[in-house]
Amino acid sequence: MMLLGHAGRIGVDAYSLRSQDWTPFEILDYSARRGARVVHFSEVRLLGGLERAHLKAVKAHAVERGIEVEIGMLSMCSFSNIFDASQGTAEKQLLRMIAAARTIDSPIIRAVVGNAKDRRSPVPFMDILKEAVRVLHSVRSCALDEGIKIAIENHSGDMRAPELRQLIEEAGTDYVGACFDFGNPLMTLEDPHLSLEILAPYVLTSHIRDSAVWLTSEGVSVSWVRMGEGNVGIDELIRKYIELCPGKALAIESIVSPQPRTFPIRSDDFWTAYRDVPAWQFARFLSIAAGGTAPLFADPTEDLVRREREDFEASFDYLKCLLEAAGRSQHQMTP
Repeated sequence: MMLLGHAGRIGVDAYSLRSQDWTPFEILDYSARRGARVVHFSEVRLLGGLERAHLKAVKAHAVERGIEVEIGMLSMCSFSNIFDASQGTAEKQLLRMIAAARTIDSPIIRAVVGNAKDRRSPVPFMDILKEAVRVLHSVRSCALDEGIKIAIENHSGDMRAPELRQLIEEAGTDYVGACFDFGNPLMTLEDPHLSLEILAPYVLTSHIRDSAVWLTSEGVSVSWVRMGEGNVGIDELIRKYIELCPGKALAIESIVSPQPRTFPIRSDDFWTAYRDVPAWQFARFLSIAAGGTAPLFADPTEDLVRREREDFEASFDYLKCLLEAAGRSQHQMTP
C-alpha cells in the first residue's frame, strides 16, 4: 500500500470547524498549520460565497500555503426534503457550482441528494434518485467541458452503497463519482467496509470519521466519535481506502455526536424504509454492533466551540500518526 504518497493528501473538511466562526482564509491558515494539504469546503456557507473575486482570493491564499481546494454544496435534488429552492433550480445551482469550481481550481464538486427522511418521503425514494439522475444529465456537457466531476456523497442515511453506485452509473461515470463518507454507512444499516468495497471504483474524495455502534433494548444505536474511539475498524478501513482509492484525498470531517441515533430494528414500521436490505448485508452490520459499547458523551455544559476544535485536532492527529507509522513500516520493508 502506498501510504507515504497519501500522507501528502491529508485534508480538512471545513465542516469540522463549523462553529469557529472563521473565514475561509482563517480555515486555510489553521489547516496549513496542522499540516493539511487539502481543504474541502463542503458547503457554500463555509466557503464564504461564490463571488468570482472572492473565489480568486481564496484560491490565491490556498496556493500560497500549498493547499489544494475542493468545494461543495448540499442537495442537488429538488425532490429532497433538504433542497434549498431559494437558491434557484437544482440545475442552476449545479451550473453555478461548476463555474465556481473552475474559478477556484477545484477538480470536484461535492453534492448530496438528501438524508434519511427521504427514505420515508411521500415521494417514492427511487423517484427521488431518478430526479437526481435527471438533474445530473442536464449539466453533463458543462461539467465535461470544464473538466469538473461531481462527487455525490452517501449522506446522512439517504443512500445505501448499491443505490449510490446505481445513481453514478446511470448518470455517467465520466463526470459523476462518489464522495465516500466513512461515518454514514451505519446510518443505512451497512458495514462501512462493504460500502467502501462497493463504491471504491467511483470514489473522487472522502469524509473521514470514526463511529461507534452497539446493541440496545430498542435495537441498535450509532454515534460518531473521535478517531480511534469507535468499533468499526477505522484503521483497517483507512488502509483499504488508500489501497482501493489511490491518490484520493483523506479529509477529516470531525463530528462527535451529542446523543446517539437509535434504529428500532425490532419494529415493523422501521423496516418500511429498508425493505430491500439483503439479509447477509444486515448480518454484517449486526456483527459489528454486537461487539460495540456506548461511548462516553460530552458534558453539554462544556464550551462546545473549544470542544469542537479539540475533537477535530485529536482526529486529525490520529490520522496523521496512522499514516506516518504505516509509511515508516513500509519504508523498512522496502529492500
